[in-house]
Amino acid sequence: MTNHPDDRIALFIDGANLYSAARALNCDLDFKKLTERFTGESRLVRAYYYTAVVEGEEFSPIRPLVDWLDYNGFTVVTKPVKRYVDAQGHSRTKGNMDIEIAVDMLELAPRLDHVVLFSGDGDFRRLAQAMQAKGVRVTVVSTVKSQPPQIADDLRRQADAFIDLADIINEIGKPKAPMNQGVTRTLDRSERA
Repeated sequence: MTNHPDDRIALFIDGANLYSAARALNCDLDFKKLTERFTGESRLVRAYYYTAVVEGEEFSPIRPLVDWLDYNGFTVVTKPVKRYVDAQGHSRTKGNMDIEIAVDMLELAPRLDHVVLFSGDGDFRRLAQAMQAKGVRVTVVSTVKSQPPQIADDLRRQADAFIDLADIINEIGKPKAPMNQGVTRTLDRSERA
């Protein structure tokens, strides 16, 4: 990805999709480092983070991240998770943010030279094409180095540049520490109180 100092750049992060890609690579992300990595000396116009939230829960695991992003210059776009029952009678949740991402990106297009989309969702292929038609370069960040790959081939081919999350994880995150579940140690007599 080549940035120019006078580029006007915006980041569009599909929170659920990026989380899935990072989880597939067994890593955690540092959003401050991520922003620095993708803006460099360019002029950051906006950094968006999109996620669905479960309403009515006393504690949501996404809430600390959403609060941190909000306090640190991100435009956080949320909407409530919708619950439904599928054909087999199972309770499911849905929180797709595709329309919100597309509308915000298209509205901001006249003020941008470059967008970085953190998602592998193939539904965004047409959005990338529309942005390119407006003269905006499109970089997509996801991964093909997981099982299964987290990016749709159509989106990867449409983008001006594709960056594999696995290739830059040392710059913007770190591998998750292995959990020592079920490991116990018997204390010898000298360690017992």
